[in-house]
Amino acid sequence: MTQRRILIVDDSELVLAMARDALEGAGYEVFTATNGIEANSRIFSVHKPDLIILDVMLPMLDGNKKAKLLREKEFSREIPILLLSSKGEDELRRLTIESGADGFIRKPFTNEGIVDKVREFLAGLR
Repeated sequence: MTQRRILIVDDSELVLAMARDALEGAGYEVFTATNGIEANSRIFSVHKPDLIILDVMLPMLDGNKKAKLLREKEFSREIPILLLSSKGEDELRRLTIESGADGFIRKPFTNEGIVDKVREFLAGLR
């Protein structure tokens, strides 16, 4: 089976490094971006991601707004999206529903927690 590709979009280099290390350690191919504009070059490339993890608080374009825009485009409509934030669980549930995202990961996350969440969402794509 082909290695699954994950795009992580967060403006924190520390968060990107932690998530990348955890997911690469679990066998995923990981791409990163620090804002929604940079993410476009990763999403609309020859290496379309199998899952996108989007920080809610991004410079230039919030992650939940970016998720809405991705849902409007035919090319990216079916890519699972997980929002990433330190916001409270109720707020994250609301943003997930409003944005059309598929779920969320709360910060701070553990290596095991982020890997388990990604596996859960990718399991349905076989």
